[in-house]
Amino acid sequence: MSHDTNTTEYGSECTHKHPMEFDEEPLVALHCLSHTYPDGTRSVHDVSFAVFEDETVGLIGANGAGKSTLMEHLNGLLEVQAGELRVAGELITDENVELARQEVGFVFQDADAQIVAPTVLDDVMFGPLNYGASRDEARERAHEALERLDAEHLVDRVPHHLSGGEKRLVAIAGVLAMDPSVIVMDEPLAGLDPARERRVREVIEELQADGISLVVATHDVDFAAAVADRLVAMTDGDIVGDGPPDDLFYDDALLQRANLEPPTAVRMARELDVEEADPVTEDELVAALSRRQAVPSP
Repeated sequence: MSHDTNTTEYGSECTHKHPMEFDEEPLVALHCLSHTYPDGTRSVHDVSFAVFEDETVGLIGANGAGKSTLMEHLNGLLEVQAGELRVAGELITDENVELARQEVGFVFQDADAQIVAPTVLDDVMFGPLNYGASRDEARERAHEALERLDAEHLVDRVPHHLSGGEKRLVAIAGVLAMDPSVIVMDEPLAGLDPARERRVREVIEELQADGISLVVATHDVDFAAAVADRLVAMTDGDIVGDGPPDDLFYDDALLQRANLEPPTAVRMARELDVEEADPVTEDELVAALSRRQAVPSP
């Protein structure tokens, strides 16, 4: 997907970067974002980032790269110190930050951090109620969200008695009940057993099929290769790469700079001499090997 024609421009030029210009309106965009924590730690500096309709962005980088800080600006969890945030084309300020929180849902790595109510139903209803929905509407939206995730059976359960995977589904349901245009997920597979991991992967595929744009932060390069249409690599508070997985995961210099290893499929493609096909997932590797075997010997 190309987003580089000069029709949409945001903000004034910041150090070493041009204004953001796209051939379509981003759903959410950060321009020239800089953030320093109270202890003086600079987390991100002059970072520009955008998410478009019907895409999944994999945000990759080592711990401390700045991924969480960037993500927490997308829906106003962190206030913009320098730079700007736009959602649906609107500049976000203190007066309209609720727009960002409605349009950009956030699923924390620690689901307990966003579970606040005594039952699953109450928890999933919390967001819509907080933004003005009637109890009947909030209840309907909560049931729809849980049903969408095949989690309706949890409706009367106490959230803190659930497994880690079940809590993550409840957290996702709470976000879905808000009907956001973008969902941000911080390490969605972290701490899950294989069965729960498979279920969360399935949920991500279902959200993608429904056309919901996702930002998925992960240090798992195999997972990123499997789910992302586009990768954004970060290190030391800077974006050092932005492009399709088969570009970034074959760029050894970039991976080294971002302190990342290539996915398993990339390493195996090189060992098996099929890297010219640029496979980044197991399925792509198998397909490349099958094509090679199908070619008759001279």
